[in-house]
Amino acid sequence: MLDYLSCSKEVLLKEKANLEATYKDYVSQHLKLDMSRGKPAGSQLDLNNDILNTLETYITEDGTDARNYGVLDGIPEAKKLFSDLLGISEKNIIIGGNSSLNLMYDQFVRLMLFGTQGQAPWCQLEKAKFLCPSPGYDRHFAICEDLGIEMITVPMNEDGPDMDYVEQLVREDASIKGIWCVPLYSNPQGICYSDEVVDRLASMKTAAKDFRIFWDNAYGVHHIYEEHKLKDIFQATKEAGNEDRVYYFFSTSKITFPGAGVALMASSLSNIAEIKKHMTVQTIGHDKLNQLRTVNYFKTADGVKAHMKKLADELRPKFDVVLNTLDKELSGSGLLTWTKPNGGYFVAVDTLDGCAKETVALAKEAGVVLTGAGATYPYKNDPRDCNIRIAPTYPTIEELTTAIELFCVCVKLAGVNSLLEDKLDEERAM
Repeated sequence: MLDYLSCSKEVLLKEKANLEATYKDYVSQHLKLDMSRGKPAGSQLDLNNDILNTLETYITEDGTDARNYGVLDGIPEAKKLFSDLLGISEKNIIIGGNSSLNLMYDQFVRLMLFGTQGQAPWCQLEKAKFLCPSPGYDRHFAICEDLGIEMITVPMNEDGPDMDYVEQLVREDASIKGIWCVPLYSNPQGICYSDEVVDRLASMKTAAKDFRIFWDNAYGVHHIYEEHKLKDIFQATKEAGNEDRVYYFFSTSKITFPGAGVALMASSLSNIAEIKKHMTVQTIGHDKLNQLRTVNYFKTADGVKAHMKKLADELRPKFDVVLNTLDKELSGSGLLTWTKPNGGYFVAVDTLDGCAKETVALAKEAGVVLTGAGATYPYKNDPRDCNIRIAPTYPTIEELTTAIELFCVCVKLAGVNSLLEDKLDEERAM
């Protein structure tokens, strides 16, 4: 593999010409491929079709008619299924609709309007701030931006957020009200929080009495290569005397159907009571028929795990295509680094500084749509313009193979252009 960083200007110019010819050929193919979001492919959704035919009765185990009004926080058998799967007590769980993002947004709004545990509503404060480990999930950041909450970028380490930085910030600033966390196979890097990081998040001293962790365990059962065990955040906060600190979120959006799954929120008993008081005004209850359908389909936590093994078999070849192509085309080039996640939904890459936007633009011009450069940072501001999120799940294997090969050409072309510009700057300075 050519080490582009050590190449002379002449070699780079020759390589640029070759890359431009290859790129022109891709443009002429008029591709229309979409890798912009972590959407399941049709073949993945087909694995779940039987869930549509599982409703043999409308009556829940406690005698409730699921077709009618009632049951604010979820049917008992749904709570039990997810309690067994996630290791959370049933009494700490609220079952929602299809979207955990909806539950997160609602909880932010409740905190803005009403506050929590006797503390002032966030909307009454001069400023409310939130910590955003980055690269991170763009929809998390969009919630903060939509509600006028100032975001503070926190660097990610190999085992989670930079906790030295986090602890310093929360200890000194009472306007910092919480932190976003995707603790297992993080979006987009696939990072798994270490036990130490979980313990430090649970026990750290915060100036804000109402500091909250939004624990979005979106990929808690999405093991692709090997399973990682995440430390129990509820046990950690209980031992630290901070039981009210965590709001936990999970959904079946990428397990069954994104538009018709089941989501949940979990927290301490006092937080759950507070949330249900407002929910009583907001809604009479979520879709109990879908909850019942989901329980009938999986039956037990082991049923979910067996299904996830089938899903892993569906996704693994796609991740293999991405990772093997990156290894083949860019390993040792100096132009790109990337993560090799054991689970989740994404592969994160870092180009040379200043090259992510150009790489994404080149790919789009050739017919491959990627997540926008900068999207994985608050305010879409990647300070190094280097991070790109690759979503392998939606295209077919054939489409994905073409898309990632083109992506590698775009990375090389953007990188070579940047290196040549550096050479020109050096010549001008002489």
